[in-house]
Amino acid sequence: IHYGQLACSGAGLLIIEATAVAPEGRITPGDLGLWSDVTQAALKRVIAAIRQYSPMPIAIQLAHAGRKASSQLPWEGGQLMTEEQGGWPTLAPSGLPHAPHEAAPQALDREGMLRIKQAFVTAAKRAHNIGFAAIEVHAAHGYLLHEYLSPLANIRSDEYGGTPENRMRFPLEVFEAVRATVPLEMPVGIRISATDWVEGGWDIEQSIRFGLALKERGCAYIHVSSGG
Repeated sequence: IHYGQLACSGAGLLIIEATAVAPEGRITPGDLGLWSDVTQAALKRVIAAIRQYSPMPIAIQLAHAGRKASSQLPWEGGQLMTEEQGGWPTLAPSGLPHAPHEAAPQALDREGMLRIKQAFVTAAKRAHNIGFAAIEVHAAHGYLLHEYLSPLANIRSDEYGGTPENRMRFPLEVFEAVRATVPLEMPVGIRISATDWVEGGWDIEQSIRFGLALKERGCAYIHVSSGG
């Protein structure tokens, strides 16, 4: 009903936000996901219901929450959940907790990174099969891909950490993989946070460099937020 109402608003595009590409990538247990035949079928029913009333183009934002996953629902406080509360282990580029009082995430190894990249690819295929008009890769708001970009969350010593080019590497690999998965006529954009608003963090200059690299890789648009 919510999406149906928005689809009748007269806007030019409706974006379904923060759809997790893997179970551990959900922000909360109540998040949308697109990682299985079951989640694909459920979301397909929603789109079919919207289509009874509106031809509006619909895009989907594919996301992985990284160390900000396993959180309570916003109206229940939004804090990181413990295992006893139904939470699950979180993943990040480095083993740094999002807040000092929270449990540290597991630092991703190469195998884990490949698995997550493949999860984005598989979700993109499912989005195309459902009939979405466009895909937006979520790399903002302190979620996993933003965590790779930001030196506040990424202290890796390999080729995925350190310099801005290294920190951009995994988000660019994910974007390229998604772009290569769906037809060229299906736009693929990205959402970024322009700055961390913290000295020594991700900033506007790095956002511009990232944007130019994305443009070279066929990025259709960049959805810019003011911060993470």
